[in-house]
Amino acid sequence: MKYLASIIPSLLLAAAAAAGEYTRYVNPFIGTGAVENSLSGNCYPGATMPFGMVQLSPDTQEAPDWDKASGYDYNDKNICGFSHTRLSGTGASDLIDILLMPATGGRVWSAFSHDGEEARPGYYRVLLGESGITAELSATTRAGIHRYTYPCGRRQRIYLDVGHSASKGSWDRKIIQSQIRIVGPTIVEGYRIITGWAKLRRVYFRIELSKPIAGHQLIDGDRVYGDAPVVNGRNLRAWLDFDAAGGDTIVTKVSLSSVSVANARENMAQEAPHWDFNRYVASADHVWDRLLGRIEAEGDPTCKQLFYTAMYHALIQPNVLSDVNGEYTATDYTTQRMPQGQHYYTTFSLWDTYRGAHPFYTLAVPEWNEAFVASMLTHYDSYGYLPIWALWGQDNYCMIGNHAIPVVVDACLKGLKGIDARRVLDAVVGSATIPHPGSPFEVWEKYGYMPENIQSQSVSITLEQSFDDWCVAMLAKRLGQHDVYGRFIRRSQHYRHLHDAATGFFRAKDDKGNWLEPFDPLVYGGNGGNPYTEGNAWQYYWYVPHDIEGLIALTGGKKAFVDKLDRFFSLADRSGELNSNASGFIGQYVHGNEPSHHVAYLYNYAGEPRKAQRMVSRIMREMYNTSSSGYAGNDDCGEMSSWYLLSAMGFYPVNPASGEYAIGTPLFDKLTLHLQNGNTFTVIAHRKSKEQVYVKKMRLNGRPYTRYTLAHQTIMDGGTLEFTMGY
Repeated sequence: MKYLASIIPSLLLAAAAAAGEYTRYVNPFIGTGAVENSLSGNCYPGATMPFGMVQLSPDTQEAPDWDKASGYDYNDKNICGFSHTRLSGTGASDLIDILLMPATGGRVWSAFSHDGEEARPGYYRVLLGESGITAELSATTRAGIHRYTYPCGRRQRIYLDVGHSASKGSWDRKIIQSQIRIVGPTIVEGYRIITGWAKLRRVYFRIELSKPIAGHQLIDGDRVYGDAPVVNGRNLRAWLDFDAAGGDTIVTKVSLSSVSVANARENMAQEAPHWDFNRYVASADHVWDRLLGRIEAEGDPTCKQLFYTAMYHALIQPNVLSDVNGEYTATDYTTQRMPQGQHYYTTFSLWDTYRGAHPFYTLAVPEWNEAFVASMLTHYDSYGYLPIWALWGQDNYCMIGNHAIPVVVDACLKGLKGIDARRVLDAVVGSATIPHPGSPFEVWEKYGYMPENIQSQSVSITLEQSFDDWCVAMLAKRLGQHDVYGRFIRRSQHYRHLHDAATGFFRAKDDKGNWLEPFDPLVYGGNGGNPYTEGNAWQYYWYVPHDIEGLIALTGGKKAFVDKLDRFFSLADRSGELNSNASGFIGQYVHGNEPSHHVAYLYNYAGEPRKAQRMVSRIMREMYNTSSSGYAGNDDCGEMSSWYLLSAMGFYPVNPASGEYAIGTPLFDKLTLHLQNGNTFTVIAHRKSKEQVYVKKMRLNGRPYTRYTLAHQTIMDGGTLEFTMGY
């Protein structure tokens, strides 16, 4: 019997280890830990479903903060438990809700080794070194599934921590109230109300156990309530004990809701009704494999691992907030219900994701992007303007501009289904005129720029809002709203008011029109107290995606523009103090942060596509790898991943709302995009070696193609774009 007990866990692991045709290329450990003090991605290796509410993963941090925002760091040696929500790749931490940890004694933390870890989409496993417990994780959209296999004959315990969270020292984070209730021998329920980066979040949970609880202790802070059936407080934990005679394995299911315990029960009943852990793993793998298979990449296996891992990371967030019955907690804290068959989504890191992630969603998973846009419009209806950085249904106002505007406008212009263009126009006009934190539009209208002495980060805001206004103008033009078009197309040119011909940069002015002195284009700003946001004057010089011809003219023509780009990619000088998001340098180019992401493609617009191809190829090669430090910066809810995905496909949306992509250099021998409309678009690269990164000629559907831009509609119509590559 002892021999059988020892081999059964191995058989279960083998059953859980099977991977699909595409999921086998996904390595969730990529981007989970920095080396040499660099940024790495801030990703996590745990189990989740596409855009799921639950992201169940190990926490190696007692209180995650800015630098390890997902709660997991590959360089750490200990695990404190497994919590059910988190952010992927962000520069700030939040969520980190409802932690469980199996144990054999009174110690919670456990050492672990990466040799005892395994991860792939929908599945994670780790051997806890201190206790000898094997912990396995899987997930449905709204539930986390745990399987704990204890050493034969050892004590069996589960630790529940409702107080565990991101750092209480950030964002004035604190738990307002919480509860743990022992409902029955195999059921625990409760909630917590917590404020932090997202204000006043309500998290309700239901836990179901495959074995009855033999004994328990409820704890609030330093006070132990013993076997009381319920405890309320602000620092709640519980120990659950089980009879080892009932077998060595415990399956635990945890469902969540933002609305109520009753909804958490319903989520559990519909999504996690059975106890077959391997079925959950197989189901998750099947869903992920079908989704990843919408893009078939053929070529180098290492590049395929990077590509499909990037695609996996891009499809983790945004997250569904509505329950299976359609209910969710709205921005005004009321309970609302989505129409039948629709879902409400949150976690919109829009300053990052409007650039590449949402254009990627439109190509690969348009039905989800339609739902994201619908959720943004619903947010507008209750909040008064479109989301800036939405988290758990609330807005934390992080970053500048209002970059839901390009996302919803792009969705209209590209003809995504179920979107009322006139409703969108009302939302974008309202969001571009109603003052809110970081965007005092009355100042914008009065001065034609943001004066630094009135609004910090003034240069970056001026440039980014000019682009947002162009997006409003384009939708108004499409709808024949000429007055609206005229107003916003004029505002889209406000960027010119901060161009200083003497220095050749965009610079800050005060409200009297005076340039701010001293000026050094290498000096970095962060998120306030400087004219530039997470960058410097060099990096923000190129942010005029809606008027590249105008920027070229301001620079002095195409030759001067190319010369300045060359200087940008070669100038290695640094200011004395870099922003913490500055990483992945090529000269002044910073691939680790979003303002630089489109710049390599600007060579195309000045007649130097070979230089774009060389630089894009270099970035793909140098800034991504298959290690734990695989990204040059934070993944930012899939944006860093989306740059790689689009660039590997051979094109990138320099202006993400223009319906046009700049052509770069395709990474794969063949890549087929299976479109939702039933068409396929195939990119073929004829090359003899991977060093052939330059485009010698192109053919579209068998005919010569000489443009270095590609229309979105051309892709949607289906066909084949062939590249002949050379040195």
